[in-house]
Amino acid sequence: MKDMTTAQTPEDITRLFVERVNAGDAEGLADLYEPDAIIAFPPGQITRGRDAIVALYEGMLAQQPHFEYEEPLTTLISGDLALTATEPQDDAGARAQVVRRQPDGRWLRVLDRPDFTRG
Repeated sequence: MKDMTTAQTPEDITRLFVERVNAGDAEGLADLYEPDAIIAFPPGQITRGRDAIVALYEGMLAQQPHFEYEEPLTTLISGDLALTATEPQDDAGARAQVVRRQPDGRWLRVLDRPDFTRG
């Protein structure tokens, strides 16, 4: 049976991300990232590392957002690295992430660019 609580495929991260945002789970969101991951968010800024990622999501979740699932575009996989992307339902332009397969088989985000608009 497939473990639905960890990303067993690169595309699983999109589903897990939406589930955890809608559940208000900042720690669970941070668990989708490697400890030294980088997020290009908020626009024009860089968020680096687990503590900063938890703080970023705590701030975002304080606004009680509700996200809808966005179907992943074709994933590019090379060995233990993958490039995932979705076409957003908002004005973000696009979303793209680099994810890496961990020794235990799950996938985690390394680089996250959730917004490609200028700003």
